[in-house]
Amino acid sequence: MSTCSFDGLTGRVVTPDDPFYHEARQVYNRAVNRFPLAIVYCRNSSEVSNAVLWARKRDICLRIRSGGHNYEGYSTGNDVLDIDLSEMNHISIDEENRTLTVEGGVNNRQLYEFVSSRGYPFPGGTCPSVGVSGFVMGGGWGLSCRYLGLGCDSLLNFTMVNSEGSFITASSEENPDLYWACRGGGGGNYGIIVSMTFRLPKKVDKITLVEIMYPAADQEKQAYFLLAWQEWLEHADPRITLVGRIFNSQEEGLSILSRGFFYGPPEAALGSIAPLLELGGVKYRLKYVTFIEAVTIIGSFYPPFEAFLSASGFVKRELTECECLKLAGLINKRPTGSIYTALSLYALGGRVSEVPTDSTAFYYRDARYIVWLNTVFENSKGENALWVARQSGYLSSVTTGSYVNFPYGGLPCYLEEYYGSHVCRLKKVRKEYDPCKIFTYPQAIGNSCRCSHL
Repeated sequence: MSTCSFDGLTGRVVTPDDPFYHEARQVYNRAVNRFPLAIVYCRNSSEVSNAVLWARKRDICLRIRSGGHNYEGYSTGNDVLDIDLSEMNHISIDEENRTLTVEGGVNNRQLYEFVSSRGYPFPGGTCPSVGVSGFVMGGGWGLSCRYLGLGCDSLLNFTMVNSEGSFITASSEENPDLYWACRGGGGGNYGIIVSMTFRLPKKVDKITLVEIMYPAADQEKQAYFLLAWQEWLEHADPRITLVGRIFNSQEEGLSILSRGFFYGPPEAALGSIAPLLELGGVKYRLKYVTFIEAVTIIGSFYPPFEAFLSASGFVKRELTECECLKLAGLINKRPTGSIYTALSLYALGGRVSEVPTDSTAFYYRDARYIVWLNTVFENSKGENALWVARQSGYLSSVTTGSYVNFPYGGLPCYLEEYYGSHVCRLKKVRKEYDPCKIFTYPQAIGNSCRCSHL
Protein backbone atom coordinates (compact mmCIF):
# COMPACT_ATOMS: atom_id res chain seq x y z
CA MET A 1 0.00 0.00 0.00
CA SER A 2 1.21 3.48 -0.83
CA THR A 3 2.02 6.01 1.88
CA CYS A 4 1.67 9.78 1.79
CA SER A 5 1.02 12.80 3.94
CA PHE A 6 -2.63 13.73 4.36
CA ASP A 7 -1.94 17.35 5.27
CA GLY A 8 -4.54 19.65 3.76
CA LEU A 9 -7.24 17.00 3.53
CA THR A 10 -10.25 18.24 5.50
CA GLY A 11 -13.05 16.14 6.95
CA ARG A 12 -12.69 13.04 9.11
CA VAL A 13 -9.76 11.18 7.58
CA VAL A 14 -9.29 7.46 8.24
CA THR A 15 -5.92 6.01 7.20
CA PRO A 16 -4.47 2.48 7.41
CA ASP A 17 -2.93 3.38 10.78
CA ASP A 18 -6.35 4.11 12.25
CA PRO A 19 -7.94 1.30 14.33
CA PHE A 20 -11.21 2.04 12.49
CA TYR A 21 -9.64 1.59 9.03
CA HIS A 22 -10.51 -2.06 8.41
CA GLU A 23 -14.12 -1.46 9.35
CA ALA A 24 -14.28 1.78 7.37
CA ARG A 25 -12.90 0.27 4.17
CA GLN A 26 -15.62 -2.40 4.01
CA VAL A 27 -18.57 -2.04 1.66
CA TYR A 28 -21.91 -3.86 1.74
CA ASN A 29 -20.77 -6.70 -0.53
CA ARG A 30 -18.11 -8.59 1.44
CA ALA A 31 -17.01 -10.34 -1.74
CA VAL A 32 -15.21 -7.02 -2.32
CA ASN A 33 -11.91 -6.65 -0.44
CA ARG A 34 -10.13 -3.41 -1.34
CA PHE A 35 -7.58 -1.28 0.49
CA PRO A 36 -7.96 2.44 -0.18
CA LEU A 37 -5.17 4.85 0.61
CA ALA A 38 -7.56 6.65 2.95
CA ILE A 39 -11.25 7.30 3.51
CA VAL A 40 -12.32 10.90 4.00
CA TYR A 41 -15.73 11.41 5.58
CA CYS A 42 -16.85 14.78 4.25
CA ARG A 43 -19.21 16.80 6.43
CA ASN A 44 -20.16 19.42 3.85
CA SER A 45 -19.80 20.24 0.17
CA SER A 46 -16.71 22.38 0.73
CA GLU A 47 -14.89 19.37 2.13
CA VAL A 48 -15.94 17.36 -0.92
CA SER A 49 -14.48 20.05 -3.17
CA ASN A 50 -11.29 20.11 -1.14
CA ALA A 51 -10.95 16.31 -1.36
CA VAL A 52 -11.24 16.40 -5.15
CA LEU A 53 -8.62 19.14 -5.43
CA TRP A 54 -6.35 17.41 -2.89
CA ALA A 55 -6.43 14.14 -4.84
CA ARG A 56 -6.01 15.84 -8.20
CA LYS A 57 -3.01 17.88 -7.04
CA ARG A 58 -1.26 14.69 -5.88
CA ASP A 59 -2.35 12.59 -8.87
CA ILE A 60 -4.21 10.21 -6.58
CA CYS A 61 -7.17 8.29 -7.95
CA LEU A 62 -10.47 8.77 -6.14
CA ARG A 63 -13.75 6.97 -5.66
CA ILE A 64 -17.18 8.23 -4.57
CA ARG A 65 -19.01 6.43 -1.78
CA SER A 66 -22.51 7.31 -0.62
CA GLY A 67 -24.02 4.06 0.63
CA GLY A 68 -21.22 1.72 -0.44
CA HIS A 69 -23.63 -0.63 -2.21
CA ASN A 70 -22.14 -0.90 -5.69
CA TYR A 71 -22.31 -4.65 -6.28
CA GLU A 72 -18.85 -4.76 -7.89
CA GLY A 73 -17.31 -2.49 -5.26
CA TYR A 74 -16.72 0.41 -7.63
CA SER A 75 -17.17 2.91 -4.80
CA THR A 76 -13.76 1.88 -3.46
CA GLY A 77 -10.43 0.54 -4.72
CA ASN A 78 -6.82 -0.17 -3.89
CA ASP A 79 -4.62 2.87 -3.20
CA VAL A 80 -7.42 5.33 -3.96
CA LEU A 81 -8.94 8.13 -1.93
CA ASP A 82 -12.47 7.13 -0.92
CA ILE A 83 -14.65 10.24 -0.66
CA ASP A 84 -17.43 9.15 1.69
CA LEU A 85 -20.59 11.27 1.86
CA SER A 86 -22.47 9.37 4.56
CA GLU A 87 -22.12 12.20 7.10
CA MET A 88 -23.80 14.61 4.67
CA ASN A 89 -27.36 13.57 5.45
CA HIS A 90 -29.39 16.75 5.87
CA ILE A 91 -32.95 16.67 4.48
CA SER A 92 -35.42 19.53 4.04
CA ILE A 93 -38.89 19.86 2.59
CA ASP A 94 -40.82 22.65 0.91
CA GLU A 95 -44.45 21.81 1.62
CA GLU A 96 -45.78 24.70 -0.43
CA ASN A 97 -43.99 23.60 -3.61
CA ARG A 98 -44.02 19.92 -2.63
CA THR A 99 -40.29 19.43 -3.10
CA LEU A 100 -37.68 17.52 -1.12
CA THR A 101 -33.98 18.37 -0.93
CA VAL A 102 -31.42 15.84 0.31
CA GLU A 103 -27.66 15.96 0.72
CA GLY A 104 -25.49 13.52 -1.19
CA GLY A 105 -25.03 11.04 1.65
CA VAL A 106 -28.69 10.43 2.51
CA ASN A 107 -29.73 6.77 2.34
CA ASN A 108 -33.12 5.17 1.74
CA ARG A 109 -33.90 4.70 5.43
CA GLN A 110 -33.19 8.33 6.30
CA LEU A 111 -35.24 9.60 3.38
CA TYR A 112 -38.18 7.29 4.11
CA GLU A 113 -38.31 8.22 7.79
CA PHE A 114 -38.30 11.92 6.93
CA VAL A 115 -40.95 11.95 4.18
CA SER A 116 -43.27 9.45 5.87
CA SER A 117 -43.37 11.57 9.03
CA ARG A 118 -45.02 14.20 6.84
CA GLY A 119 -47.39 11.80 5.09
CA TYR A 120 -45.50 11.28 1.82
CA PRO A 121 -44.32 8.13 0.08
CA PHE A 122 -41.24 8.18 -2.18
CA PRO A 123 -40.07 6.03 -5.13
CA GLY A 124 -36.86 4.91 -3.44
CA GLY A 125 -35.13 1.56 -3.20
CA THR A 126 -35.72 -1.54 -1.11
CA CYS A 127 -32.47 -1.81 0.87
CA PRO A 128 -32.43 0.79 3.68
CA SER A 129 -28.71 1.55 3.61
CA VAL A 130 -28.42 2.20 -0.14
CA GLY A 131 -27.39 5.78 -0.93
CA VAL A 132 -30.10 7.78 -2.67
CA SER A 133 -27.72 9.59 -5.03
CA GLY A 134 -26.20 6.43 -6.51
CA PHE A 135 -29.62 4.79 -6.65
CA VAL A 136 -31.08 7.70 -8.64
CA MET A 137 -28.13 8.08 -11.00
CA GLY A 138 -28.58 4.47 -12.09
CA GLY A 139 -32.28 5.05 -12.78
CA GLY A 140 -33.68 3.87 -9.48
CA TRP A 141 -35.91 0.78 -9.51
CA GLY A 142 -38.07 0.36 -6.41
CA LEU A 143 -41.33 -1.13 -5.18
CA SER A 144 -43.22 2.06 -6.05
CA CYS A 145 -41.89 2.47 -9.59
CA ARG A 146 -44.89 1.24 -11.58
CA TYR A 147 -47.07 3.76 -9.72
CA LEU A 148 -44.69 6.65 -9.01
CA GLY A 149 -41.96 6.11 -11.61
CA LEU A 150 -38.27 5.41 -11.24
CA GLY A 151 -36.34 7.38 -8.64
CA CYS A 152 -34.73 9.50 -11.34
CA ASP A 153 -38.13 10.51 -12.72
CA SER A 154 -38.79 12.67 -9.65
CA LEU A 155 -35.41 14.44 -9.75
CA LEU A 156 -35.83 18.17 -10.42
CA ASN A 157 -32.27 19.45 -10.01
CA PHE A 158 -28.97 18.76 -8.29
CA THR A 159 -25.68 20.36 -7.29
CA MET A 160 -22.45 18.60 -8.17
CA VAL A 161 -18.76 19.06 -7.41
CA ASN A 162 -16.94 18.74 -10.73
CA SER A 163 -13.40 17.65 -11.55
CA GLU A 164 -12.09 21.17 -10.87
CA GLY A 165 -13.63 21.26 -7.41
CA SER A 166 -16.23 23.78 -8.54
CA PHE A 167 -19.96 23.63 -7.86
CA ILE A 168 -22.32 23.26 -10.80
CA THR A 169 -26.08 22.85 -10.84
CA ALA A 170 -28.16 20.94 -13.34
CA SER A 171 -31.86 20.87 -14.20
CA SER A 172 -34.05 20.83 -17.28
CA GLU A 173 -33.05 24.48 -17.86
CA GLU A 174 -29.46 24.62 -16.58
CA ASN A 175 -26.83 22.20 -17.91
CA PRO A 176 -29.65 20.04 -19.31
CA ASP A 177 -27.22 17.54 -20.87
CA LEU A 178 -25.74 16.76 -17.45
CA TYR A 179 -29.22 16.60 -15.94
CA TRP A 180 -30.20 14.09 -18.62
CA ALA A 181 -27.10 11.95 -18.08
CA CYS A 182 -27.45 11.74 -14.31
CA ARG A 183 -30.93 10.26 -14.57
CA GLY A 184 -29.95 6.71 -15.49
CA GLY A 185 -26.41 7.21 -16.79
CA GLY A 186 -24.76 5.67 -13.75
CA GLY A 187 -23.01 7.16 -10.75
CA GLY A 188 -19.34 8.06 -10.51
CA ASN A 189 -18.92 9.28 -14.09
CA TYR A 190 -19.41 13.05 -14.09
CA GLY A 191 -18.79 14.41 -10.60
CA ILE A 192 -19.94 14.13 -7.01
CA ILE A 193 -23.55 15.00 -6.28
CA VAL A 194 -23.77 16.90 -3.00
CA SER A 195 -27.44 17.91 -3.12
CA MET A 196 -30.57 16.74 -4.96
CA THR A 197 -34.08 18.17 -5.12
CA PHE A 198 -37.06 15.95 -5.91
CA ARG A 199 -40.71 16.46 -6.71
CA LEU A 200 -42.79 14.78 -4.01
CA PRO A 201 -45.77 12.56 -4.88
CA LYS A 202 -49.19 13.04 -3.33
CA LYS A 203 -49.59 12.06 0.30
CA VAL A 204 -50.90 8.60 1.11
CA ASP A 205 -52.42 7.18 4.26
CA LYS A 206 -51.78 3.46 3.85
CA ILE A 207 -50.66 0.98 1.20
CA THR A 208 -50.94 -2.80 0.98
CA LEU A 209 -47.81 -4.87 1.52
CA VAL A 210 -48.07 -8.04 -0.57
CA GLU A 211 -46.28 -11.32 0.16
CA ILE A 212 -46.78 -14.55 -1.82
CA MET A 213 -44.97 -17.78 -0.91
CA TYR A 214 -44.75 -21.26 -2.38
CA PRO A 215 -42.58 -23.34 -0.03
CA ALA A 216 -40.90 -26.49 -1.30
CA ALA A 217 -41.42 -25.71 -4.99
CA ASP A 218 -39.49 -27.93 -7.40
CA GLN A 219 -37.88 -26.72 -10.63
CA GLU A 220 -41.01 -27.37 -12.68
CA LYS A 221 -43.20 -25.40 -10.29
CA GLN A 222 -40.68 -22.56 -10.23
CA ALA A 223 -40.79 -22.48 -14.03
CA TYR A 224 -44.59 -22.36 -14.02
CA PHE A 225 -44.41 -19.44 -11.60
CA LEU A 226 -42.09 -17.57 -13.95
CA LEU A 227 -44.60 -18.14 -16.74
CA ALA A 228 -47.55 -17.06 -14.60
CA TRP A 229 -45.67 -14.01 -13.31
CA GLN A 230 -44.83 -12.65 -16.75
CA GLU A 231 -48.38 -13.25 -17.98
CA TRP A 232 -49.75 -11.51 -14.89
CA LEU A 233 -47.44 -8.53 -15.34
CA GLU A 234 -48.60 -7.87 -18.89
CA HIS A 235 -52.03 -6.79 -17.59
CA ALA A 236 -51.18 -5.88 -13.99
CA ASP A 237 -52.73 -2.90 -12.23
CA PRO A 238 -50.18 -0.03 -12.40
CA ARG A 239 -50.66 0.53 -8.67
CA ILE A 240 -48.73 -2.67 -7.92
CA THR A 241 -44.99 -3.39 -8.18
CA LEU A 242 -43.69 -6.83 -7.28
CA VAL A 243 -40.45 -8.76 -7.17
CA GLY A 244 -40.97 -12.38 -8.14
CA ARG A 245 -38.21 -14.68 -6.90
CA ILE A 246 -37.35 -18.34 -7.24
CA PHE A 247 -34.54 -19.45 -4.98
CA ASN A 248 -32.50 -22.34 -3.64
CA SER A 249 -31.39 -21.83 -0.06
CA GLN A 250 -29.44 -24.01 2.32
CA GLU A 251 -32.26 -23.74 4.85
CA GLU A 252 -35.40 -23.94 2.68
CA GLY A 253 -34.31 -25.65 -0.52
CA LEU A 254 -36.19 -24.72 -3.70
CA SER A 255 -38.94 -22.17 -3.02
CA ILE A 256 -40.84 -19.22 -4.48
CA LEU A 257 -41.35 -15.78 -2.95
CA SER A 258 -42.90 -12.58 -4.25
CA ARG A 259 -43.16 -9.26 -2.38
CA GLY A 260 -44.22 -5.76 -3.25
CA PHE A 261 -46.47 -2.74 -2.75
CA PHE A 262 -50.01 -2.05 -3.90
CA TYR A 263 -51.16 1.56 -3.64
CA GLY A 264 -54.68 0.75 -2.54
CA PRO A 265 -56.68 -1.40 -0.08
CA PRO A 266 -56.16 -5.17 0.45
CA GLU A 267 -59.40 -6.07 -1.31
CA ALA A 268 -58.21 -4.49 -4.55
CA ALA A 269 -54.73 -5.94 -4.04
CA LEU A 270 -56.16 -9.44 -3.76
CA GLY A 271 -57.97 -9.05 -7.04
CA SER A 272 -54.78 -7.82 -8.67
CA ILE A 273 -52.61 -10.76 -7.56
CA ALA A 274 -55.23 -13.51 -8.06
CA PRO A 275 -53.46 -15.04 -11.10
CA LEU A 276 -50.34 -15.59 -8.97
CA LEU A 277 -52.20 -17.65 -6.36
CA GLU A 278 -53.30 -20.54 -8.58
CA LEU A 279 -50.36 -22.98 -8.56
CA GLY A 280 -51.37 -24.88 -5.42
CA GLY A 281 -49.81 -24.79 -1.97
CA VAL A 282 -49.72 -21.02 -1.89
CA LYS A 283 -49.38 -18.93 1.25
CA TYR A 284 -49.99 -15.22 1.04
CA ARG A 285 -50.33 -12.18 3.28
CA LEU A 286 -51.80 -8.75 2.64
CA LYS A 287 -51.00 -6.09 5.23
CA TYR A 288 -52.64 -2.67 5.10
CA VAL A 289 -49.96 -0.49 6.67
CA THR A 290 -48.45 2.98 6.55
CA PHE A 291 -45.75 3.63 3.99
CA ILE A 292 -42.99 3.66 6.61
CA GLU A 293 -44.21 0.35 8.02
CA ALA A 294 -44.13 -1.18 4.54
CA VAL A 295 -40.60 -0.04 3.66
CA THR A 296 -39.35 -0.98 7.14
CA ILE A 297 -40.69 -4.52 6.79
CA ILE A 298 -39.08 -4.87 3.36
CA GLY A 299 -35.84 -3.40 4.65
CA SER A 300 -35.72 -5.82 7.58
CA PHE A 301 -35.06 -8.71 5.19
CA TYR A 302 -31.65 -7.26 4.25
CA PRO A 303 -28.65 -8.31 6.36
CA PRO A 304 -26.10 -5.67 7.43
CA PHE A 305 -23.76 -7.12 4.80
CA GLU A 306 -23.25 -10.28 2.74
CA ALA A 307 -20.87 -11.75 0.17
CA PHE A 308 -22.47 -12.22 -3.23
CA LEU A 309 -21.89 -12.22 -6.97
CA SER A 310 -24.52 -11.53 -9.60
CA ALA A 311 -25.56 -10.62 -13.14
CA SER A 312 -28.67 -9.04 -14.64
CA GLY A 313 -30.61 -8.43 -17.84
CA PHE A 314 -33.83 -6.88 -19.17
CA VAL A 315 -36.68 -8.92 -20.65
CA LYS A 316 -38.53 -7.30 -23.54
CA ARG A 317 -40.59 -10.22 -24.82
CA GLU A 318 -42.67 -13.11 -23.55
CA LEU A 319 -40.45 -16.05 -22.60
CA THR A 320 -41.48 -19.55 -23.63
CA GLU A 321 -42.22 -22.44 -21.30
CA CYS A 322 -38.94 -24.06 -22.31
CA GLU A 323 -36.99 -20.86 -21.59
CA CYS A 324 -38.61 -20.50 -18.16
CA LEU A 325 -37.73 -24.11 -17.36
CA LYS A 326 -34.09 -23.46 -18.30
CA LEU A 327 -34.04 -20.27 -16.24
CA ALA A 328 -35.35 -22.16 -13.22
CA GLY A 329 -32.63 -24.73 -13.81
CA LEU A 330 -29.92 -22.08 -13.43
CA ILE A 331 -30.34 -22.04 -9.64
CA ASN A 332 -31.12 -25.74 -9.21
CA LYS A 333 -27.63 -26.55 -7.99
CA ARG A 334 -25.68 -24.16 -5.80
CA PRO A 335 -21.93 -23.79 -6.34
CA THR A 336 -19.45 -24.82 -3.66
CA GLY A 337 -19.61 -22.47 -0.68
CA SER A 338 -22.96 -20.97 -1.68
CA ILE A 339 -25.79 -20.85 0.84
CA TYR A 340 -28.31 -19.21 -1.48
CA THR A 341 -28.91 -18.86 -5.21
CA ALA A 342 -31.81 -16.97 -6.74
CA LEU A 343 -33.39 -15.64 -9.90
CA SER A 344 -35.42 -12.49 -9.26
CA LEU A 345 -37.85 -10.66 -11.55
CA TYR A 346 -38.27 -6.90 -10.97
CA ALA A 347 -41.48 -5.54 -12.48
CA LEU A 348 -41.35 -2.62 -14.88
CA GLY A 349 -44.10 -1.04 -16.97
CA GLY A 350 -46.72 1.33 -15.60
CA ARG A 351 -45.33 4.82 -15.01
CA VAL A 352 -41.81 3.65 -15.99
CA SER A 353 -42.80 2.96 -19.59
CA GLU A 354 -44.82 6.18 -19.91
CA VAL A 355 -41.62 8.26 -19.96
CA PRO A 356 -40.10 8.51 -23.47
CA THR A 357 -36.87 6.53 -23.82
CA ASP A 358 -34.76 9.55 -24.79
CA SER A 359 -36.09 11.81 -22.01
CA THR A 360 -33.56 10.38 -19.54
CA ALA A 361 -30.41 8.29 -19.80
CA PHE A 362 -32.27 5.22 -18.50
CA TYR A 363 -32.49 3.30 -21.75
CA TYR A 364 -34.74 0.31 -21.05
CA ARG A 365 -38.10 2.03 -20.65
CA ASP A 366 -39.83 -0.53 -22.86
CA ALA A 367 -38.58 -3.59 -20.96
CA ARG A 368 -41.14 -5.73 -19.15
CA TYR A 369 -38.93 -6.53 -16.18
CA ILE A 370 -35.37 -6.92 -14.91
CA VAL A 371 -33.93 -10.37 -14.18
CA TRP A 372 -31.24 -10.65 -11.51
CA LEU A 373 -29.23 -13.85 -10.95
CA ASN A 374 -27.19 -14.09 -7.76
CA THR A 375 -25.34 -16.36 -5.39
CA VAL A 376 -24.65 -15.61 -1.71
CA PHE A 377 -21.65 -17.52 -0.38
CA GLU A 378 -19.57 -18.08 2.73
CA ASN A 379 -16.41 -19.33 0.99
CA SER A 380 -15.08 -20.42 -2.42
CA LYS A 381 -15.43 -17.06 -4.15
CA GLY A 382 -13.71 -18.40 -7.26
CA GLU A 383 -16.22 -21.23 -7.64
CA ASN A 384 -19.09 -18.78 -7.25
CA ALA A 385 -17.59 -16.40 -9.81
CA LEU A 386 -17.34 -19.27 -12.31
CA TRP A 387 -20.95 -20.20 -11.55
CA VAL A 388 -22.18 -16.67 -12.31
CA ALA A 389 -20.12 -16.52 -15.50
CA ARG A 390 -21.47 -19.87 -16.66
CA GLN A 391 -25.12 -19.29 -15.72
CA SER A 392 -25.17 -15.73 -17.03
CA GLY A 393 -24.35 -17.10 -20.47
CA TYR A 394 -27.84 -18.52 -20.78
CA LEU A 395 -29.38 -15.53 -19.00
CA SER A 396 -27.92 -13.19 -21.61
CA SER A 397 -29.37 -15.32 -24.42
CA VAL A 398 -32.95 -14.57 -23.33
CA THR A 399 -32.45 -11.01 -22.04
CA THR A 400 -31.22 -7.68 -23.37
CA GLY A 401 -28.58 -5.46 -21.82
CA SER A 402 -27.89 -5.15 -18.11
CA TYR A 403 -29.10 -2.86 -15.31
CA VAL A 404 -26.30 -0.50 -14.27
CA ASN A 405 -27.44 -0.57 -10.62
CA PHE A 406 -26.96 -4.37 -10.75
CA PRO A 407 -23.50 -4.24 -12.37
CA TYR A 408 -21.54 -7.30 -13.48
CA GLY A 409 -17.79 -7.03 -13.99
CA GLY A 410 -17.78 -9.85 -16.54
CA LEU A 411 -19.68 -7.96 -19.24
CA PRO A 412 -17.53 -7.74 -22.40
CA CYS A 413 -19.29 -4.64 -23.80
CA TYR A 414 -20.57 -3.09 -20.61
CA LEU A 415 -21.33 0.40 -21.93
CA GLU A 416 -23.69 -0.88 -24.61
CA GLU A 417 -25.17 -3.38 -22.14
CA TYR A 418 -25.96 -0.68 -19.57
CA TYR A 419 -26.88 2.26 -21.79
CA GLY A 420 -27.87 0.94 -25.23
CA SER A 421 -27.90 3.61 -27.94
CA HIS A 422 -27.47 6.34 -25.31
CA VAL A 423 -23.74 5.53 -25.06
CA CYS A 424 -22.55 8.12 -27.59
CA ARG A 425 -24.49 10.92 -25.93
CA LEU A 426 -23.22 9.88 -22.50
CA LYS A 427 -19.61 9.90 -23.73
CA LYS A 428 -20.09 13.48 -24.96
CA VAL A 429 -21.43 14.53 -21.56
CA ARG A 430 -18.52 12.83 -19.84
CA LYS A 431 -16.02 14.60 -22.10
CA GLU A 432 -17.71 17.94 -21.49
CA TYR A 433 -17.84 17.76 -17.70
CA ASP A 434 -14.82 15.59 -16.86
CA PRO A 435 -12.37 15.92 -19.78
CA CYS A 436 -9.41 14.78 -17.69
CA LYS A 437 -11.29 11.70 -16.44
CA ILE A 438 -10.78 12.45 -12.77
CA PHE A 439 -13.88 10.42 -11.91
CA THR A 440 -13.40 6.86 -13.05
CA TYR A 441 -13.69 3.21 -12.07
CA PRO A 442 -13.43 -0.13 -13.94
CA GLN A 443 -16.72 0.30 -15.83
CA ALA A 444 -16.80 4.08 -16.13
CA ILE A 445 -17.97 5.75 -19.32
CA GLY A 446 -15.05 6.46 -21.66
CA ASN A 447 -12.35 4.66 -19.69
CA SER A 448 -8.74 5.10 -20.82
CA CYS A 449 -6.79 6.13 -17.73
CA ARG A 450 -4.59 4.45 -15.16
CA CYS A 451 -7.21 4.64 -12.39
CA SER A 452 -9.87 2.60 -14.17
CA HIS A 453 -8.49 -0.81 -13.16
CA LEU A 454 -8.02 -0.12 -9.44
